[in-house]
Amino acid sequence: MNTQKIAISVPADLVATIDMISKQKGMSRSRYISTVLHEKVLSERQRQIKEAYNRVFSDDSIKREQLETSLWFDGTGSKEGQEW
Repeated sequence: MNTQKIAISVPADLVATIDMISKQKGMSRSRYISTVLHEKVLSERQRQIKEAYNRVFSDDSIKREQLETSLWFDGTGSKEGQEW
């Protein structure tokens, strides 16, 4: 993995907590912080995608179109999906 060093300011009590948790997990401070940040970034991406999805499907005309399309596919009678 390609890594890059950065410098950040963190409150001393937070560093102490990070050190305690990373030691319990058998990880370096750097690895623990990287892991936590990665999880947070993935969570934020998922939140943004869900928000965009909800924004699109809050439009009544799109909801109707999606419902009509799903009912049409359901009415094709094929349990394996549509043949193309």
